[in-house]
Amino acid sequence: MSKKEMEEQIIQSYQRDEGMMILIFAQWCVNHGLDAAELYHRAYPRQGENPLLKQMMDNTVPREESEEIPDSTLLHVLALFGNDDLAFVVQEEIDKRKSST
Repeated sequence: MSKKEMEEQIIQSYQRDEGMMILIFAQWCVNHGLDAAELYHRAYPRQGENPLLKQMMDNTVPREESEEIPDSTLLHVLALFGNDDLAFVVQEEIDKRKSST
């Protein structure tokens, strides 16, 4: 395998993993009745619409059909990808939910 092919494989792997991270975020939002696009915009107000988020939102399932995604799992996945701003917004929502129960 050439260096260029290896680099392409690494990029493709990262993109697949990034898509999975966004899908986990989007499904977590669905499961908690939150608007993923709104949370994303709060975290990254200058970025505009994220086409990958929109695509992953189309891949979510209704809350009733989804497995539970623990808050800690989502926060860990966001941290792995360096999405600290999004993790902060997610933590705010977790804190709101916990304070209302």
